Order: sequence, then structure tokens, then C-alpha cells
Amino acid sequence: MNPEATTPDDDNPFRNKHIRSFVKRRGHISRAQERAVEEGMPKWGLVYGKTPIAFEQVWGRSGAPNWLEIGFGMGETTATIAAAHPHVNYLGVEIYTAGVGSLLKKIEEQGLQNIRIISHDVVEVLADMIPDGSLDKVLLYFPDPWRKKKHHKRRLIQPEFVAKLALKMKPGGVLHCATDWENYAQHMLEVLENAPDWQNMNGTGYSPRPDDRPLTKFENRGLKLGHGVWDLLYSRRTA
Repeated sequence: MNPEATTPDDDNPFRNKHIRSFVKRRGHISRAQERAVEEGMPKWGLVYGKTPIAFEQVWGRSGAPNWLEIGFGMGETTATIAAAHPHVNYLGVEIYTAGVGSLLKKIEEQGLQNIRIISHDVVEVLADMIPDGSLDKVLLYFPDPWRKKKHHKRRLIQPEFVAKLALKMKPGGVLHCATDWENYAQHMLEVLENAPDWQNMNGTGYSPRPDDRPLTKFENRGLKLGHGVWDLLYSRRTA
């Protein structure tokens, strides 16, 4: 018998089985990235568990905004944003070890103090580690668009997910999504426009890219080739 099946967890809406928005494959990781993980995670990493994060205790300060980035890739944008906002408690969640190692190298090289990392499925992190009403901002930049129609169910932005995410936000908290895949942009817009807990900060449609989202090298190259990028900014309704 699965012991988890008998656990009285019906009041936790994240506990339901979910379709993963990623497929964990063994990718290439350099020795430098491996070393960064070995040395850096004890300093900057948080181990996934069933205990909610005490943000003030973990970051050692009170009153700071709490930001969550979902899937930070190789950490280029993460490091730039965190450096520009040292007053923010910045939590990055990424499952791929190479990306974790890459960001940890940047943390050490740039002397960043405000980033913490969890390497685990973000749906489970939200369920077990993020207290309700604790997040000021959530960033989701260039998630896997799952291009084939039969795989669209794997896309992270779904009605159920954004409803559950709203529980973790402070009133007025911001969700910022960006994608370079137009079909996924349309999908996200439809989901969020129909989500009762979220309000479009642009009034309607997509938002202009805000200055605090840096352009990546990949994005710059795409823009020069005429590829589009779509930003969506939504706030957690206050009533």
C-alpha cells in the first residue's frame, strides 16, 4: 500500500496527482558546474521537504519582498534580476542540475547574497514549502511550450495551476510570464483571462516587456531574426 494514499491531506489542493511539465533527462553537465553544485548547494540551496519555508529566517531579515522564479534555466536572467534587486528574497526553482550549477557559479562570481535555490518539481515545492499568501512576485520566463498538440496538457500554465498559485500570492502579487512561442502565449492569455483570481495589468492582451526583465542573448538573437516575444503581467485580485 502507498502510505501517502492514507495521509489526510485533502485540504491541500496541490496534493492531487499532476501531469509534469518537464521530462527529467540526463543532460550534459560540466565539471565546473558539478563542483559548483557540490560546494554551493550547502550554502545557497534549500532541501525539498514538507516543512514550509520561513522566509525571514532563511534570508535573515524581515519585511523583504518574496519573489519566486520557476525554471531559471542557466541562471543568466536570474542573476541579473537578483543583483538589481538586492532587497528581494529571491527563490529559484530548477530541476536541471547543469542550470543549478551555472547559477551557483554566478552567485559566487558576482557575490550575490539574496538568492536561494531548490532543485525539485515546482508543483511539489508550492504544495509543501511555500506558505499561503507569502509571495509578492512569480516569474515564469520561456517555459517549455510543449509544441505538439498532444503534449499541450504538459504546459505548466493551466487553469488548475494558476488557481493554486493564487493561494500562495499576497493580494496584489504579480505573475509575470514570457514566451517566444506564439501558440503558448495565446494559451496562457486564454487561461489567465478566464482565471477569476487574476487581473490583467495591461487591461487586456499582452503587456510590453517591463524594464526589469532583462533581454537574454537568445532572445536578442531571436528578435534580430524577427521572432516574437510575448509578456503577460497579471496581479492577484485583492477582492
